Amino acid sequence: MNQGNYITKGTRPFRRTTLAMFFGGFNTFAIMYSTQPLLPVFSREFHISPTVASLSLSLTTMALALSMLFVGSLSEVKGRKPLMNFSLISASVLAILTAFVPNYPFLLLFRVLQGIALAGLPAVAMAYLSEEIEPRDLGVAMGLYISGVSVGGMTGRIIIGVLTDFFNWRVALGTIGILSVAASLFFSYLLPPSEHFQSRPLEIKMLLKSMVNHLKDPSLLCLYGIAFFILGSFVTLYNYIGYQLMAPPYSLSQTLVGFIFVIYIVGTFSSTWMGHQADIHGRIKMLWIGLLIMALGAYLTLLTSLVIKILGIALFTFGFFGSHSIASSWVGRQALHDKAQASSLYLFFYYAGSSTGGTTGGTFWQAFGWLGVISLILGFLICAFLLSFRLNFISHLNLERKTTLTPKKQTVNV
Repeated sequence: MNQGNYITKGTRPFRRTTLAMFFGGFNTFAIMYSTQPLLPVFSREFHISPTVASLSLSLTTMALALSMLFVGSLSEVKGRKPLMNFSLISASVLAILTAFVPNYPFLLLFRVLQGIALAGLPAVAMAYLSEEIEPRDLGVAMGLYISGVSVGGMTGRIIIGVLTDFFNWRVALGTIGILSVAASLFFSYLLPPSEHFQSRPLEIKMLLKSMVNHLKDPSLLCLYGIAFFILGSFVTLYNYIGYQLMAPPYSLSQTLVGFIFVIYIVGTFSSTWMGHQADIHGRIKMLWIGLLIMALGAYLTLLTSLVIKILGIALFTFGFFGSHSIASSWVGRQALHDKAQASSLYLFFYYAGSSTGGTTGGTFWQAFGWLGVISLILGFLICAFLLSFRLNFISHLNLERKTTLTPKKQTVNV
């Protein structure tokens, strides 16, 4: 370490931190999205509609979103690393227990508990990285964390698909829980203790005041809205693509549909690469590129050819992880105080988008088929574009004010 004990790229602490965050992201998202490939299975086994089946994911993400509003502040008292450790271990144990639920209502109950338990890592990880990583290296560090997210999401879904075909969904969910326990232990061993964290008492009044102040920041509001719409789009596509691919004319098996999530590997690359490019060329430019790639990918999935459809999913995934990497690291730079609360609000809107889009997409699927799903997604992306234009306007307005107030001309990379 140098630069005032900040963790810098190329050092052993940086490697340990990013690897630990990789395992943490892997664990969290392998558990969170473990039921996504199982939605058609739940529809058949429990005789429920796609919209009701989607609640096994939507309720989890909504519970996580609400919990993160308070868990980030709890970390101000208990510390960043201890809370993340507890979150990962408890969620992993709950994942194992989910394999033994007697019926669908109990499955939903355990999924809600998992959402509450999982809140500790994403609510605190962004704040930890913003505090401990050298600011110029934050884009790379955040990109590597999101790479773990993409690998966890990908691997978890593949394992679920294969084991469900060979055994059943209970064996599949139990296996994810066991793997998550191992990932939790690696996380705890590798992550360095906080150097820049200072404990302070939990004050509800101050917490609410901090959140209100962040919600008054127009730049943060734009980033929160972008988070809502991009994850809402992403979850909607992956929630219902399985229904389409398992039906004629494709009639793919559960295993093959599970392997569709290999496409997540492009997110491992794009989150790191686009985060790095944003540090060089400007965040707003790369955010626009990410959103355009998402829109193009969504459009291509409307074509009948399976090859082109998969190419569209890959482009969509590439654009999503890149856009999320840029927006999430931008929050850490924009929030000058109470970073944990700023991060928690970002993730609240992010996962609220997942719950809203994921369940609403079921209604569009049942009423209009795949065209309805893509129409919803493109509507979400148009909203994200409009917010990004507003964000760019605000950034330039702030730059002009700084230039007016400062004798020397400043260069700010937005």
